[in-house]
Order: sequence, then structure tokens, then C-alpha cells
Amino acid sequence: MTGMPQAVVDQLLKENEGHRCPESEEVCVRIVAIADLPTIHGDYQVVAFWNNFDRKEHAAFVHGDVFDKEDVPVRLHSECLTGDVIGSLRCDCREQLVESQRRIAKMDFGVILYMRQEGRGIGFINKIRAYQLQDRGYDTLKANEMLGFKRDERDYDVAAHMLKSLHVKSIRLLTNNPDKIKDLQMHGMKVTTRIPVVVPPNEYNRFYLETKRRRAGHLMDNGNEENILEQPDELVDYHHWHQTEPQAD
Repeated sequence: MTGMPQAVVDQLLKENEGHRCPESEEVCVRIVAIADLPTIHGDYQVVAFWNNFDRKEHAAFVHGDVFDKEDVPVRLHSECLTGDVIGSLRCDCREQLVESQRRIAKMDFGVILYMRQEGRGIGFINKIRAYQLQDRGYDTLKANEMLGFKRDERDYDVAAHMLKSLHVKSIRLLTNNPDKIKDLQMHGMKVTTRIPVVVPPNEYNRFYLETKRRRAGHLMDNGNEENILEQPDELVDYHHWHQTEPQAD
């Protein structure tokens, strides 16, 4: 299987085995395990992470060797049980995930970050509550607000740390959402390019996709043409813990 060489895998695991994330407000992640994962769309390695922020079990699916690489194609994907697993037609989540997986598998290397942020961070139960409100005519953003949440509760600090744990230096982000780019940049990850992932609407998600375009600012009209991004004047300089000796218990 083509992926990160065993020497790189061993290095990442060794860096993480002695690392203990402190009980503090500073986000810290730790690689727990790495294994080969052949899929129907191509060969990947799965990397399991632990973090001290939300304590959810986020994952990275790595194709090829991304260690110390620039311009790594990355799909930052938020969990969607109804779409990713059940095949719901109310959203475009599964289509974007599969399309990204297929594209990255054809590239020399790339990463899919699978973040356990169901319902834009409000959780599965509240997402279904939001669906219930949408059944009564409210759009997806208004439904979240009616439940007492922001339009989008997600934060990508953990995602940025996951990429740095893999020693990824800069990324080409597969997304239609400019907020993901801004948030990753705010957390110190250099995003050089945006790669659109536009999928055709169906009769059930057409209004949902239009809401994302019109009210959330998603960029849905650029086909698959890559966009080179201007970098902010200053990026946060995170001195990653891998640069220091692992801390003892």
C-alpha cells in the first residue's frame, strides 16, 4: 500500500506516546494509532486522535506521504450521520465526502479530516430538532437560531492541530465554505488554494444549498476551478509540541 512510510509512522507514534495533554484551555491533540485502510475509492491510512478540547474521537484519512509536505490537498469534513451513513438527500454531505475521497485518491497525497461535529456542532439530537423546524418551513440557519445556537457552532482549532501533528506545512482546501479557510488560518494553518467541491442539487436539498449560498456565503458557482488565495498579513505562529521533547507522566 502506498502511504506514509513505516519509518514516518513510527516517528509520529513515538512523538505522541509520551505526550500528555494538560488540563488547560490550550488545545492539545495526540495521535493514538495509525493503520492501513484500503477503501473502495483508494488506499488510505487512518489516524486516530485524542484531544483535550472536546474529547471527541476525530480522525484523519491519509493518502500518500504528507509528512513535511507543502500544498497538501485536504478535505475538512464534519460528521453527518444521516448523510454520510444513511444517504440522506436533505444535504450534500455524503456527495462532497465521496467526491473528495475519489479526488484525493487520484493525487500523490492528501488528507481527509473527519471531525465529529454533527449538525454544524450542535449534535445529532439538536440536528434532528432543526430538521423538524425545517419541515415546518424554516431554513437551516434560522432553525439553528431558533434552538438557541449560532448559525454555525464549529471551531477548527483541533483540525489545525491535527494537521500540524501530521507535520503538514500548508494545504489546498477542498471546500465551498470561506469560513473554514479563515478559521484554519486564524489557528495558524497556511491555506494556499481553495478547491471547490460543488455537487448537483436534488429536489430535496435544493433549498438547503441555496440557503448556504445566499445566507452563509458558500461559494457554489465556481465549478471545480482552483482558486489561489491571498495570505493574511500575519498567521498565528504555533510552536508545535512535536518540536520539543515528549513530556513524562
